[in-house]
Amino acid sequence: MKARLTLFLSLLLTWFSFPAMATHIVGGEVTYRCLGGDWYEFTLIIYEDCLTGIPAAIAADNPAYINIFDSNGNPVLKDANGFILNYDTIHLSSRILVPTNFSNSCVNNPPATCLNKATFIKRYHLPPNSGGYTFVYQRCCRNRSVQNIVNPASIGATYYCTIPPSKITCNNSAEFKNYPPQIICINNPLVYDHSAVDPDGDSLSYEFCTDYTGGVDTQSAPTIPLPPPFIPVTYKLPYTYLNPMAGYPQIRIDSRTGLITGKPNIIGRFAVTVCCHEWRNGQMINTVSREFQFVVTNCSKAVVADIPQFSTEFNTYIVNCQNYTVNFVNQSKGGFSYYWDFGDKSTLADTSDDFEPTYIYPDTGIYTVRLVVNKNTTCSDSISRIVKVYPTFRALYNYDGLQCPGSPISFTDKTSSTYKPIDYWQWNFGDGDTTSVENPIHTYEVGGDYKVVLISRNVKGCTDTMLRQIQIDKFRPNAGNDTTIVKGEHIQFEPQGGTQYLWTPSTNLNDPVGDPIGYYPDTGRFIYNVHVTSAYGCEGDATIRVWVVDHGSYFIPSGFSPNGDGKNDQFKPLSVGYRKVNYFRVFNRWGQQVFHSSDFSRGWDGTVNGKRADIGTYFWMLSLEDRYGKDVNLKGDVTLLR
Repeated sequence: MKARLTLFLSLLLTWFSFPAMATHIVGGEVTYRCLGGDWYEFTLIIYEDCLTGIPAAIAADNPAYINIFDSNGNPVLKDANGFILNYDTIHLSSRILVPTNFSNSCVNNPPATCLNKATFIKRYHLPPNSGGYTFVYQRCCRNRSVQNIVNPASIGATYYCTIPPSKITCNNSAEFKNYPPQIICINNPLVYDHSAVDPDGDSLSYEFCTDYTGGVDTQSAPTIPLPPPFIPVTYKLPYTYLNPMAGYPQIRIDSRTGLITGKPNIIGRFAVTVCCHEWRNGQMINTVSREFQFVVTNCSKAVVADIPQFSTEFNTYIVNCQNYTVNFVNQSKGGFSYYWDFGDKSTLADTSDDFEPTYIYPDTGIYTVRLVVNKNTTCSDSISRIVKVYPTFRALYNYDGLQCPGSPISFTDKTSSTYKPIDYWQWNFGDGDTTSVENPIHTYEVGGDYKVVLISRNVKGCTDTMLRQIQIDKFRPNAGNDTTIVKGEHIQFEPQGGTQYLWTPSTNLNDPVGDPIGYYPDTGRFIYNVHVTSAYGCEGDATIRVWVVDHGSYFIPSGFSPNGDGKNDQFKPLSVGYRKVNYFRVFNRWGQQVFHSSDFSRGWDGTVNGKRADIGTYFWMLSLEDRYGKDVNLKGDVTLLR
């Protein structure tokens, strides 16, 4: 114990001499093997930045400080005398330089890289229990430049694994197969196999999961591990553990294969953790994880194999639901030869050397297509995409109902699909309203032409769109303007808005339908209702009032205010029982004519030659012809106000 304390103090003094904290940790993972007899061999891997990391900090990674806890968070390690230990040390087994996985001749402006893989291995005896164990390693701190989490240089990291309860017979953890990529070139397709193998043959699934903090920047020496629960890191928006990197298509991981794909489009360093779950007899029994920092730079690969992703489904080139023929698009760069394998296992003739080939698949199904650019050369590249073939699928719908404002219209999905069920509908009615109901009912409040779009999809991922233009009648029943006439005269009714009209009551009308003529031998007030029917079958009502007076009359206002507020903006005479206006003239105070009209509907708007007239008093002269042909001459003054 004294020797161990001396080592700890030595490390502590060394650490205080560092010019900065240990921001060299790039990632880590923990796996184990069951050796039998309740013995387990644990392997802790730490990835160290040997390019910018402090050498003394890297040296201080050895030994690694670990702890093992039971399901209640109690430490279970003991010394030779049976005393519980707060931690244990594991000495370095190996430290190797991780290969860059690319050749300088194949990458333009390659960035400098240096990555160590430090491996620690030790065996522990863990008696059977009902809750299992947790192996924990914690270290401060991460690289300061990590872009997707808050305060990366201060929060450290936790790497751990769990050992299932003793009812799981001697389980071995899964192990990741490949080194993580050190460098990813921006705007280049990322295709990285992050899969694992399991010695027990358990089924495996994959997902992005959260990173955990571990240690603090005030703790200069290597961190003494704390028990779970661990504290998740805080991600910077818009990043999350499920969306740890920026990209288009988005960076995603296939839950079945562990394949990470996408096209990163922002330069930076991003912390990414992948969890691998072990499944046995339909139950998840264990999880191992690997945290790593994906570095996206402005380098560019000299040769890039690229099949675009036209489908929204993961790593899928296309879902063809029309026929069996697939036309392939090639967006590769730097190639002079191309080798396509269309993934058709029914034949050996499913290959092509064309730049953009076409292949006819023999049957429905899911096919993995692989493109190799510059095959068997120093600088080659490859990419795989999924092609799904499920003909046929066609979006279709009908609609029924009165095409009138305020009337409900029923929409019925008629999508045809070889493979059912159809499980998605998205309607856009063209007036701002949408719904995902299969057979919706919608009401348009205003007449007009509306483009109605249906997007439907089936369980196989087939998607299609149908657009139809629906015309809603611009239905506005109108009986005409209220009218005042002199007794003995008649008026012609001119309703609008439809093709059929029915008038009630029919008093003084020559015909209760259509455009009747009203004749009034005596005075009175009459209110008529017209029921209007349009060509679309829309129905509505409008009213008109007729006031029959004993003799003709006129009204001329004494003032008006042409200020554009919609009130008293014009100066014009109002009359009843007169045939026509002979003239209506307005003069200023110097006797100059500023307005002239012989139309009842026209009035003076207070302007002269397009300019606003002065405020003040103006004089007018009006000549009317009455119903008997006699002229009536009038004159007066009016005040213009603003």
